[in-house]
Amino acid sequence: MAKYLLASASGASFLCLINGLLPIQALANSVPIDNNSLVNVPQKSAIINSQVAATETKLILADGSQPQAPAIKSEAEIQDSSASHELQTSDNNDNPQVTSVSQLSDVQPTDWAFQALQSLVERYGCIAGYPNGSYRGNRAMTRYEFAAGLNACLERVNELIATATSDLVKKEDLATLQKLQEDFAAELATLRGRVDALEGRTAELEANQFSTTTKLNGEVIIAGIGATGGAPNQGDPNIILVNRVRLNLSTSFTGKDLLITGLQAYNFLGDVNGSGSLQNSLGLASDLLVSSSARTSFEPLFPGFDVKTLSAQSANSVQLYKLLYVFPVADKLTLFAGTAAEATDAFPAITPFYGEGNESISRFAGLNPVARVSGGTSGTGLASAAGFIFSISPQLDFRALYGSVNANIPQEAGDIVPGVSNTPLGAGVFGGSNVISTQLTFKPTNSIDVGLNYAHSYHEINILGTGLVRDDIGALAGVELGTPVTLNSVGGTLTWRFSPKVALSGYGAAMFVDASSSGAVNASTTFTSWMVGLHFNDLFKSGNNAGIIFGQPLFRSDASGSAQLAPDGVNRATPYHLEAYYRFKLTDNISITPGAFVLFNPEGDSRNETTTVGVLRSTFTF
Repeated sequence: MAKYLLASASGASFLCLINGLLPIQALANSVPIDNNSLVNVPQKSAIINSQVAATETKLILADGSQPQAPAIKSEAEIQDSSASHELQTSDNNDNPQVTSVSQLSDVQPTDWAFQALQSLVERYGCIAGYPNGSYRGNRAMTRYEFAAGLNACLERVNELIATATSDLVKKEDLATLQKLQEDFAAELATLRGRVDALEGRTAELEANQFSTTTKLNGEVIIAGIGATGGAPNQGDPNIILVNRVRLNLSTSFTGKDLLITGLQAYNFLGDVNGSGSLQNSLGLASDLLVSSSARTSFEPLFPGFDVKTLSAQSANSVQLYKLLYVFPVADKLTLFAGTAAEATDAFPAITPFYGEGNESISRFAGLNPVARVSGGTSGTGLASAAGFIFSISPQLDFRALYGSVNANIPQEAGDIVPGVSNTPLGAGVFGGSNVISTQLTFKPTNSIDVGLNYAHSYHEINILGTGLVRDDIGALAGVELGTPVTLNSVGGTLTWRFSPKVALSGYGAAMFVDASSSGAVNASTTFTSWMVGLHFNDLFKSGNNAGIIFGQPLFRSDASGSAQLAPDGVNRATPYHLEAYYRFKLTDNISITPGAFVLFNPEGDSRNETTTVGVLRSTFTF
């Protein structure tokens, strides 16, 4: 009779077929193998599995939502020919034994299988039910589920026979059980083999697991870069091959918090005067700290040296670029703090062009310049920072941070150039260069994301600290480099997904720079920038993205006092940036992105030739 049971049979039908024996969930030691089904496994089949954030470890996901900390759970995986299943032991389920059919919330006396279920509960006591107290008697089940239920019932009957405390087991029941055991012998053997294989895999995983609290992931970027144009009478640089490698450790101690530790190495070159960089070879780099509009998205803001002390760093030396701890303190409030952080660790990017390994190839296109003020996105975790994320509603949140660039240095010392110490960004948590940066993010509809930024920053020397244009160094033209400046920066970013695969995105920014030397210098200037572009998802093939971007890099639009609209000798002209790229997704872990960007009037100087920077970027994630 039982051997004709179909996979679509319900739990209630099962009751009738075995004359009140056992629906599959009614096993004291049974566990789910998919959304509704179960399999009987021993407790030692549980393993530890960590779930973590994406390769580029950020506090914010691409859609602007707050990431979940790694959930440390007791789990085990089992695979058959068609699927992988999560297992949870009865200890995890922790369901009390049902002693009365009335404890099952969805079982009524009018149900056609009520008497059979009542018999199982009161005669054999081997029904546990689902964790929420339901039985789900109409759910379909497989032959494997039936076999697992039969096996559990046999074990319960054997216990009753062994104890022989009462005459609960009848002769006709034993005959039915024997017949069912014979009919399902193959399925029972298969289940035992599965459990044995699972136990072996579990033992191996437990012996070789990296950590029960930490997940390691990484990203490797290898890129060829070529350029032409640049300053007058400047030869084209050679094509270069560069790399950047990042390893991220994401650790959770409670399942809700997150400790991010990031290591990186790169072989981009440069020194305090920009020598050795591609931008310097084009003649477009500043004379200090290598700011230029010809920067790629994946190179650090200050390559080749430590900007805090102006000390040199060798190529591919390992550095700590990220150290940040995130922890919730209330339902809507999360705090974070760390000694190696960036503004983008807390602020959603909004624009889909942000993604140093997979999206735009230029530094200009990825983020609003206001987020980059004072080294806010240096690529090296320049600042020590602390702040909060206040989730007002699913559509609105507010974030803020305070960052100090030289929090680990007790005092300034020495001069390398007149008026500039060898700790040019200052010293101390509150005594040196610092920034207070905020972002209000809201989503008026499912297809529109808006971010509004404000930053107030103090700089020990006359720089913007964005690395976006040559005028970043000497922000107040005509004012000496050692003059401290104060910035108030405002910006907005908008992304409109007007179709499932196409988005229109852009930003606007203004930076107001004033001298801050106790009235000794009266100078101020204003920088503006804007960008607009189209982003395409799954273009020609699933997983392939593309972007077309046009905009104006930071440009000095106003000056007063002793500040100048342009440095001496510059033929002032509005600069423009045009970019296109296409990312080929070869596998889930490998992508190749060819692209190029063209600079018109680079660095706001019409004397400079139109400059083209071509990039072929390969990205590996694991």
